[in-house]
Amino acid sequence: MRRTALLAASAALVAGLLAWPADAAPSAPAAFAHPGVTVSKSQLDFTRSKVNAGAQPWKGAFDQMMASKYADLNRTPKPRAVVECGSYSNPNLGCTDEREDAIAAYTHALAWYLTRDDRHARKAIELMDAWSAVIRDHTNSNAPLQTGWAGSSWPKAAEIITYTYTGTWANSGRFATMLRTVYLPEIINGSNSNGNWELSMMEAAVGISVFLEDKASYDKAMAKFRTRTAAYVYLESDGALPKTVPSQNLNTREKVVTYWQGQSTFVNGLSQETCRDFTHTGYGLSAISHVAETSRIQGQDLYGTDVGERLRHGLGFHAKYQLGAGAEGWLCGGSLKLGLGPVTEVGHNALANRLGHAMTNTATLTQRGRPAGSNNLFVAWETLTHGDNPA
Repeated sequence: MRRTALLAASAALVAGLLAWPADAAPSAPAAFAHPGVTVSKSQLDFTRSKVNAGAQPWKGAFDQMMASKYADLNRTPKPRAVVECGSYSNPNLGCTDEREDAIAAYTHALAWYLTRDDRHARKAIELMDAWSAVIRDHTNSNAPLQTGWAGSSWPKAAEIITYTYTGTWANSGRFATMLRTVYLPEIINGSNSNGNWELSMMEAAVGISVFLEDKASYDKAMAKFRTRTAAYVYLESDGALPKTVPSQNLNTREKVVTYWQGQSTFVNGLSQETCRDFTHTGYGLSAISHVAETSRIQGQDLYGTDVGERLRHGLGFHAKYQLGAGAEGWLCGGSLKLGLGPVTEVGHNALANRLGHAMTNTATLTQRGRPAGSNNLFVAWETLTHGDNPA
């Protein structure tokens, strides 16, 4: 009797787990995987083996990275206590310096892993230490976005150094405190601006939460990410109008159309910022792919949910026009501002290579853009780390 009851209870529990809604926000893993922000150890090992073998496109991507300003071993960090960033970079008081030092830290961390040259690990540490010793705040109108951009690169660097470098990092605790007290509070509550803001902010919040092993912040950031992703890329299954973020009170068709840059016809893959320009749309799609990749590494794969569907359609829709298709009259008044950026590798690898989706336009654009470099904001070296990477 007792065994039967246990079996019945187990069956009910399994049924409950199987009934877990596909669009529910995943909870933090019981134990975080490290390195686990956008790129995993197995992915790094695959890349290292290909670079060492001189195989393409990885060797070419590696050479591109090592020839960049971000891999310069003579780089001098430029930290400041208060980074002030206004709209359209006016003023720009430390904004470019912070973002680029963060990308450089990540670049040197990658260079360390792929070459085992200690100098690169020490340079990554020098950059992270310089900022953690000084920075106290981000100010002015672009502070949340700036914090999101820089905060997306810092934990990627810190994860690789903390969990693979064989030397010491004496000030790693101070760096963690910086992320916890200077970065996380600025981004964790999200934004009601254009969607790329909140998506980049949640990318940073998720990455920081992994490094800090902060399950509560991970859950909060992931929930906001799921809501914003659904409101950023339209699927026909959403209905007549795109989904919205409740706090924005977009409660009429007129308000929604205005927020979608005047676009009133909605099709699979259209983004809230498509009719603004492809560059900002690329920021949003990139952040979606980065969070989805981190979720996969952490054991709860978002690619199989609506997040993956939105990313797949979003990449395919914009790749078509980026490749030269003319805009129809119903789309953005027949005029598009192109410039998607080096943002397709992560999503293409996950959705086309791993999951087997046909993504012809995205594949063509990805191949044409190789090796993908950096957008100098928060995207860097993704042909190297994710191009055709099965790990």
